[in-house]
Amino acid sequence: MKISRKKTIPKGEIKIGFNTDTIDLQMEQIISLKILNPNTRTSKKYEQIKASIREIGIIEPPVVSPSADDKNRYMLLDGHLRLEALKDLGETEVTCIISSDDESFTYNKHVNRLSAIQEHKMILLAVEHGVSEEKIAKALNLDITCIAKRRNLLEGISSEVAELLKDKLTPVSVFPVLKKMKEVRQIEAAMLMCDSGIYSLPYARALLAATPREQLVFPDQTKKIKGLSEEQMARMESEMASLQREYRLIEENYGTDVLNFTFAKGYLGSLLGNAKIVRYLAQNHPEMLKEFQKITEIASLGGGEAA
Repeated sequence: MKISRKKTIPKGEIKIGFNTDTIDLQMEQIISLKILNPNTRTSKKYEQIKASIREIGIIEPPVVSPSADDKNRYMLLDGHLRLEALKDLGETEVTCIISSDDESFTYNKHVNRLSAIQEHKMILLAVEHGVSEEKIAKALNLDITCIAKRRNLLEGISSEVAELLKDKLTPVSVFPVLKKMKEVRQIEAAMLMCDSGIYSLPYARALLAATPREQLVFPDQTKKIKGLSEEQMARMESEMASLQREYRLIEENYGTDVLNFTFAKGYLGSLLGNAKIVRYLAQNHPEMLKEFQKITEIASLGGGEAA
């Protein structure tokens, strides 16, 4: 008899994890549950939080839970940096969200950082709604020239590249490197980044060094890559072209290879299912039997053993 593990949750049993109303608390009413590292106050993240609060106030209120020992005291579950920043700014009161329990594991434990392209789109949207670049720079604790760079991030970048890298944590400094390449080469470079999972500036510079002159926006200009001579760059161009040919060949043959592997694995499985054949191989060709058994145990062509 098949036992179903599916459960239906009766109505009314799902409870919200916090109160819908906020509460204004004095700083001395809040008990911090952890001690911040002294280096935290000098970190870039802390300075950005502080600058953001100074310019636009608290966006996400700290989360507190009532103390079991004192009704006028509250334990801080989430928002330690925000609270410290408010204290540094001279604030004596803060608006908080009251949690229905004293567990903090549900708050801000999975941080989704903005990609450079997402940040670029947010800045454009803010500017379109009338927010000045000066105010954005102050809120993000950045120089106004950095805001201008982020605003113009995709000028000269292929739309296909923007789509490929839209959710990747690609440094802003990578995009000026890509802009030196023609559109087709930009797409190739972005695809190589995605395939390898590497989006760093050194990797982008290496791809630029391996780019043939005819695929550059300004082919007559001398390519200057820090730490690489012209001979080394020429060698990289040749090696990259060879590598890309091999990569395309693997892509073209992959489907056929998987099919052949599946047939071979099935055939060897049927052979090793015959006791006489196994006994013969064990007595006369033990090394071959061992290899045949390895093949039949491989789960997929992409596995480490298959490689």
